[in-house]
Amino acid sequence: MDELLDYLQEIGFEDLYLPRSRGSSGNSSRTQQDVASPVSSRSPNERKGCLAAIEVESRDCLLCDLSQGRQRVVFGSGDPDADLMFIGEGPGAEEDRQGLPFVGRAGELLTKIIQAIGLERDQVYIANIVKCRPPGNRDPKPEEVATCRRYLEQQIDLIEPKIIVLLGRVAAQTLLGNDLTLGRMRDQWHRVREVEARVTYHPAALLRNSSFKRPTWDDMQVVRDRLTEVSAG
Repeated sequence: MDELLDYLQEIGFEDLYLPRSRGSSGNSSRTQQDVASPVSSRSPNERKGCLAAIEVESRDCLLCDLSQGRQRVVFGSGDPDADLMFIGEGPGAEEDRQGLPFVGRAGELLTKIIQAIGLERDQVYIANIVKCRPPGNRDPKPEEVATCRRYLEQQIDLIEPKIIVLLGRVAAQTLLGNDLTLGRMRDQWHRVREVEARVTYHPAALLRNSSFKRPTWDDMQVVRDRLTEVSAG
């Protein structure tokens, strides 16, 4: 962390906001340096540099058992200045091999979903709740989520997207702090770190059950229309 702070200060951030994990109450702990200028004042290159520095830090993380079985840390990818951010559950086997999120069959489907709302994959940012693959693609454990959460929160705060799409039950329950079914979390707007968020099915679920394709498309049309509104405003 000291190396990360040194790097960020070298590129011009004398006052830094480094988020810590939030509890279920939604209140965040703050360091003495939490008097930073607004994130939106940072240029895309500055955001990219900050994300790169945090990614370097994440590669050395050994704080939970997931680090023992990984091939690569899957930090995230996309436009550091994106208006739209997608957050899934965790890397799968192909993601673990390549070090990139959503590059397997589910990733190919997500790319098509993104294109269907008039965007390209490199215009959005994609990340996961945990950065290392859970064995057998099981759900990440609460302690694994808690350990990894600070990386995701830093990503959200640096990118400052206008809308977040939560892909699947695990991502939604984790960031919304509840144990509701995905069905009960859909069809409404939520807030994640002060960003508007929408819940929809994980692309892997669509591969297993084609009946989820229509409701997912309905969700994404709502996201597309809202993104147009907030971008125009």
